[in-house]
Amino acid sequence: MKARRDDVQFRKPDPTDGAEIWELIASCKPLDENSMYCNLIQCDHFRDTCILAELDGAPVGWISGYVLPKDPETFFVWQVAVSPKARGLGLAKRMLEQLFEREDCKDVTRLQTTITKDNDASWALFRSFADAQNADLDHEAHFESERHFQGEHDTEHMVTISLPDADALDAAA
Repeated sequence: MKARRDDVQFRKPDPTDGAEIWELIASCKPLDENSMYCNLIQCDHFRDTCILAELDGAPVGWISGYVLPKDPETFFVWQVAVSPKARGLGLAKRMLEQLFEREDCKDVTRLQTTITKDNDASWALFRSFADAQNADLDHEAHFESERHFQGEHDTEHMVTISLPDADALDAAA
């Protein structure tokens, strides 16, 4: 039976989720894999700005992110992973929307992330999110292949989505 949108549950991760999140990311090629310890730390230290999506108790979606320490108006999305068995449910966009509803993101006015030019799925996700928020999306080369990655990784483009002021949106409604 095919999963439905309503079957997915969203929650903050906890440290016991680290290993399963690491496995989820490993199953979502070509995502860059971090160490299991990194995912454990994300589930512990950054749990309030990360989100886990589950289907029948199993992780099927994950976004890791954080509010920039020196810029509390900017939320940086580190990684987005959606299991092949949960694709087509709009899961990634729904996780982003839920993250931005959290108290920890109440002062956020910008979303940033980095994306390689050939990552069509990520470009589609963040363009769709920007459109849904009636927001502008800009991008520029940021971490360059030769300069930052010794030619071992494609250039990452910094994507910035400037979110509309919540008061302005309320007034327009």
